[in-house]
Amino acid sequence: MAALTPQTIIAPFAAVGAGAADFTFAAGATSTDTFACTGRQILLAFNSGASPYTITISSVDDEKGRSEDITTYSMAAGDYAVFGVGLTNSPGWKQTDGTIIVDVENVAVKWAVLTLPTGYPG
Repeated sequence: MAALTPQTIIAPFAAVGAGAADFTFAAGATSTDTFACTGRQILLAFNSGASPYTITISSVDDEKGRSEDITTYSMAAGDYAVFGVGLTNSPGWKQTDGTIIVDVENVAVKWAVLTLPTGYPG
């Protein structure tokens, strides 16, 4: 299991120097990736490979006992996908240890976890 490091988005009206808005993608681990969930993350996926691959986001039972993994979400070669803040702050996604669990079929799929800046939206 590998931990993904969230990257914070620049706050509105912050000074923006060269490279300050850059972010990086990390290769997914086919054995499971996780990231700490604060409810302010945006999860990006990018298939850098030449073939289609799938991703899975694991769910847990919500307050009504429902769970619904996002399984084998197919990404064509060169595709990007985004999973929003609702994913990371809604019951049914955060694991008991406070993380979100994501998996890739192939390491050609890369992840970026972006965290909204403190006070945004505000």
